[in-house]
Amino acid sequence: MSHVTVGKWGKNLAFRVPFEIAKATGLSNGEQVEMEVKDGDILIRRPAANSRADAIKAAEEIAAMRGKYKMSRAEILEMLHEGRRK
Repeated sequence: MSHVTVGKWGKNLAFRVPFEIAKATGLSNGEQVEMEVKDGDILIRRPAANSRADAIKAAEEIAAMRGKYKMSRAEILEMLHEGRRK
């Protein structure tokens, strides 16, 4: 478990996501997430469109297209990182 400090960011409150949590979840800079309150706790998650199942499906589509479009491994990894499907 990580402990973080809530700070002020403009008129809002903010906290930083520790590197270990970002790495373990695959969270990247600029990625949008959803937040809600559930039973008094803060719940943070990716929107349904960015679920792991969708990412796996996108990776399979990209791999299937590899022979057709001659993409390098680096290009495929970059696309996966950016979350693009095509």
